[in-house]
Amino acid sequence: MSENTIQRGTAQPSRKGQAFELAAFLLLFVPSIILSYFSNLQEAAGFSLVALETIAYNFALVFLIAFFLWRNGEPPARLGWSRRRPWTEAALGIMLFPPFVLAIGLIEGIFIELGLSAPQESIPSFLAASGAAEYGLALVLVLVVALTEETIYRGYLLLRFTSVTGSPTAAVLCSTAVFSLGHGYQGSAGVAAVAVIGLLFCLIYLWRRSLIAPVVLHFLQDFVGIIVYPLLGPG
Repeated sequence: MSENTIQRGTAQPSRKGQAFELAAFLLLFVPSIILSYFSNLQEAAGFSLVALETIAYNFALVFLIAFFLWRNGEPPARLGWSRRRPWTEAALGIMLFPPFVLAIGLIEGIFIELGLSAPQESIPSFLAASGAAEYGLALVLVLVVALTEETIYRGYLLLRFTSVTGSPTAAVLCSTAVFSLGHGYQGSAGVAAVAVIGLLFCLIYLWRRSLIAPVVLHFLQDFVGIIVYPLLGPG
């Protein structure tokens, strides 16, 4: 992977400035990462409150990224948001979804067989919607999470980690680590599987030079897990 694969656009803030910016941004992740390991607190809050908090928090982070880009004179295309072949990229995300789900299911099963812990519930109670209103909120949640998290993890963090470390490979590993650590409620097997998901999203992003296919994959995965499975599954 070449650095030019990740860093696009003409504006280029100083490396020191990007390091300070990245450090300040990462500090905002600490509360959410810690909270993910205390699912009992989220369960007490309930689905609606957790969903609204997640939507507001993710939007706040994306607005901060937009401010950084504006301040540095960097275009949105630098993060992978461009008008180049959007429908082709979306179709690719849809086509990749079935083999993606099968691969992740197999990998998570392997992690469990190796002794890593699995979550006690397939869907944590704080992510379990109930009633039409909550399912409507769940749809908004999965859409917002797909758009914002791909912008944050595969767009911004991958870009900044590349500039700061000087290594696209290190950037992929750092971005993937931050992404996976925020899913502590899924058990160690789930965290490891999320790391694989993050790695695959990074590779697709670097291959396509666009966030659209990863966003579609992210949306479909959460849509099936949070909305379709509870509606069609047992209990």
